[in-house]
Amino acid sequence: MPRHSDQSTLRKRRFPRILRLLATLIVIFLLAVGGLLGYLYQKELPPASDDIRSKLLDSRGNILATFSPDDRSREPVELEDISPLVIKATLSVEDRKFYEHSGFDIKGMGRAVLVNLEKGSRTQGASTLTQQLARNLYLTHEKTWTRKAKEAVYTLQLEMKYSKDEILRMYLNEIYYGHGAYGIEAASQMYFGKSAADLDLAESAMLAGIPKGPTYYSPYTHMDNAKKRQEIILSVMAELGEISKSEAENAAQETLILKPRGVKDTLVTAPYFRDYVRNLATNLLHITSDELEQGGLNVYTTLDPDMQHAAENAVEKEMDAESELETALVSVDPRNGYLKVMVGGKNYRTNQFNHALTSTRQPGSSFKPIMYLTALASKTMTGLSVFNSQPTLFHYDNNRKTYQPRNFGDKYLGEINMRQAIAASDNIYAVNTIMKVGADKVVELAGKMGIISPLQSVPSLALGTSPVSPLEMASAFAVIGGGGVQIPTTVILKVTNANGDTLYEAPSHQGTTVVEPAAAYVLTRLMEGVFETGGTGNRVSSIIKRPVAGKTGTTDTDAWMVGFTPELSTAVWVGYDKGRNITTADGRRAAPIFAQFTEKALENVPPKIFPIPDGVVSVYINPESGKLATTECPEKELDTFIKGTEPTEYCDLHGNGSPNSPEEGTTPIHLPKEDGSLWKDIKRWWLN
Repeated sequence: MPRHSDQSTLRKRRFPRILRLLATLIVIFLLAVGGLLGYLYQKELPPASDDIRSKLLDSRGNILATFSPDDRSREPVELEDISPLVIKATLSVEDRKFYEHSGFDIKGMGRAVLVNLEKGSRTQGASTLTQQLARNLYLTHEKTWTRKAKEAVYTLQLEMKYSKDEILRMYLNEIYYGHGAYGIEAASQMYFGKSAADLDLAESAMLAGIPKGPTYYSPYTHMDNAKKRQEIILSVMAELGEISKSEAENAAQETLILKPRGVKDTLVTAPYFRDYVRNLATNLLHITSDELEQGGLNVYTTLDPDMQHAAENAVEKEMDAESELETALVSVDPRNGYLKVMVGGKNYRTNQFNHALTSTRQPGSSFKPIMYLTALASKTMTGLSVFNSQPTLFHYDNNRKTYQPRNFGDKYLGEINMRQAIAASDNIYAVNTIMKVGADKVVELAGKMGIISPLQSVPSLALGTSPVSPLEMASAFAVIGGGGVQIPTTVILKVTNANGDTLYEAPSHQGTTVVEPAAAYVLTRLMEGVFETGGTGNRVSSIIKRPVAGKTGTTDTDAWMVGFTPELSTAVWVGYDKGRNITTADGRRAAPIFAQFTEKALENVPPKIFPIPDGVVSVYINPESGKLATTECPEKELDTFIKGTEPTEYCDLHGNGSPNSPEEGTTPIHLPKEDGSLWKDIKRWWLN
């Protein structure tokens, strides 16, 4: 009996000890959990894949794209800019208890564990929306316990650091919807050509079903699968009371209008420009492409987003999406050399080759202004210099070689001057000019103007037979529009690292004067005639409501329109990639693209005349004689000359060829000399 009493007493003494031990263990566990949660709350999340990506920024500091190997298309939006139907459809199929749990669906996880144990493999999961976000942001998709543990940690951190709405917003901007589109806005634009805010119920349910299997449920590649999953989602939404049964049935029967694949279906904004900057940045910083992608750099560029949009729209409007005909558009600011726009082709997804940089296309007659500038700057010729436009056999290389050009359509104009030759794009006049000034002089000036492609010093150079790139042409014409000053083209303004430290900053360029400003201005005035009656650009003159100068160019395989305003120098090229000849209709696409882009890009910029430099003289000329006009001349034209090259003789067709006395009231007509720029501007507007 005493022995039994001792055992009972011992058990009574042990019980409190066990309780105390359990309580201690519970306290330790709670403290450990609390400490872990506190540690996780304080600990920074690892950088997301996009956080360490270097970013491309436009001239306003806005992010254009990230440098990544997968070229993902992403357009982040706020939650309020997403249709509520998308949110309901996504939560219905992906995570019904999203707003109730703390990151984990315990029942779902238990059910998945039992299934996996039964099958002996990890075949089923119950990932919440937060877990999916953690995996997409920080981890791979491999099915290992290590990855699962990390996923759990990151899920806890996301739930602690962000609100449910913030997590939902990040998820909808991160999830993959197939065909290179990441995020609901990019997917909405790609599949339906509309903003995520404007999606209806049928479209919302369709998109909500894609992330489960972006290829298997893509409406582009497997419409049957996509429709079945859409119907399942609509049914679930009806069961949950998110929509009515009739709404679900009507949405399931709705015929969805998908945006055709390949229609303005680019992966990122300005993709050709992005690739161009990638190459420039890696060479500039002496880093690899991987180092650029993972370096967390900010690359600030000169691209103007509104002008880029205007260029892309002009290309889309004029180019047939189904045709193999390609195009390029590049535009430079003559005032500072900044590259404002680059379109390297009509569809980056189908053709990544940047035609704006290719130096294998002949510029044709669009090269002629460079030659005429050589003639004017050397004062070898003036706008009144006359050649006979007729079939001509030219001898060169000490008479050992001959060259016989033809005019388009075998149309010859007889005695014409430079203004008429530029407007009509006369080939005979052009070759006469290069024979007079020397092809080597033209090559020399072209190099100073930014043409780095090799040019052949032969008579046919006058007709643009040496290939150059659209970027070179835009840069060279910027010299003309910039008053004879060559400024190196600038693309990257600066590069900073993740800490904001400047790694590179573009040097300021004052530019180099390659021809006197007066020569550039005289040529500009002559080139304005291209858009006037009789000029090759006249058919698009009604589109442009501002002073513009330019030159068309056409070969068997290429069509060009290169021109400038005081603010932009733009080159447009059209042609085929495989050496195929262009048709007449193909060749007429370049000028409308140029005109529409120029007008739209500058729609908020008041029209400006080209500034008149010192050393320019404007006098009235009798067009028939090419001499100074008098009051007796029935026709008079105002022509511009480099001072000292203007005519000094008076017209003798309608007088005696000498100045008339004031008493007779027939004094020759000269513009008054003025120094103020205001008077110059008024004079230009009044006389035109």
